[in-house]
Amino acid sequence: MPIAVDAMGGDFAPQSAVEGAFRAAREDGSSILLVGDRARVEAELRRLGAPDGRIEIVHAEEVVGMDEPAITPIRKKRRSSLRLCAELVQEGRAQAMVTAGNTGAAMIAAKMVIGTVSGVDRPALAAVLPNRQGRTVLLDVGANVDSKPVHLREFAVMGHFYAQEVIGTPSPRIGLLSIGEEEGKGTDLTREVFKGLKTTGLNFVGNVEGGGLFDGSVDVIVCDGFVGNVVLKSAEGLAEFILRMLREEISASPRGKLGYQLAKPAFDRFRERTDYSEYGAAPLLGLNGGCFIGHGRSNARAIQNAIRRAVEFSNARIDRKISDKLAELRRQEERLLGNRQEAEAG
Repeated sequence: MPIAVDAMGGDFAPQSAVEGAFRAAREDGSSILLVGDRARVEAELRRLGAPDGRIEIVHAEEVVGMDEPAITPIRKKRRSSLRLCAELVQEGRAQAMVTAGNTGAAMIAAKMVIGTVSGVDRPALAAVLPNRQGRTVLLDVGANVDSKPVHLREFAVMGHFYAQEVIGTPSPRIGLLSIGEEEGKGTDLTREVFKGLKTTGLNFVGNVEGGGLFDGSVDVIVCDGFVGNVVLKSAEGLAEFILRMLREEISASPRGKLGYQLAKPAFDRFRERTDYSEYGAAPLLGLNGGCFIGHGRSNARAIQNAIRRAVEFSNARIDRKISDKLAELRRQEERLLGNRQEAEAG
């Protein structure tokens, strides 16, 4: 089943989206539904060469701008490329959608049109960050800014299966982001979440401080969307700042330029590990299908990698596994509640 790609989303649309989809079809064998203005999409495909047989164009009459309200694809632009991508997933014509467009609008369209899996109250936006040993999944990074303890438990389940099935971590270690490693540290929210995560049967290792994002001590870090978004934007800004400082120092003297030539392979590897385009996009977990949301400045490589992640996600049936695990947790809670009521009655 194909992946629906929003050809009109992002700062460099439709060029980057079309080229990324073209590469995914040609190099990876992915089947693509390119959703956007037919004339503009066809022009980009002609520029790249003969259209690949794995690509089908779905015409969209409207585009949701990057600065438009998040509710736009639901209330106003119902024939937008973003809304049609979500409809293709909901109708079963596509197994997942990829967009570099308006993040808020993408999240609203996905939740309202595709819908959430049974047991999920709020989908979570996950980010994949580099660490000393591999990758760390951080969620939520912006979909929910007023989460309750039950929501963070759902995030832990989502992150577990994403790290396991897509990142390839057999038994993901899950940490709760807090201001100290001790159980009693943090806010009322984190202390309550800590208690709940201990009973999930997941590989919960306890609280983790900010440094745990990058030291490889955990594979999944759970937090509310407000904190997660601040952490993510700070990490992205720091990576760009370090690269900029290195370039300035290197170009400041002939010796620095010579040293750069000798160390260039190491710099290239560093850039690759910190480049968002290497992973592609952030998954919105908890839906009845896949939704991957990329940076507005996503290039063709980022779109291609996002399509790869969408295929991996769909093949692993992560949505079904999340639903099954949450149903199991609900049954556990019901049994505990029943036992407690029986004890009180007796």
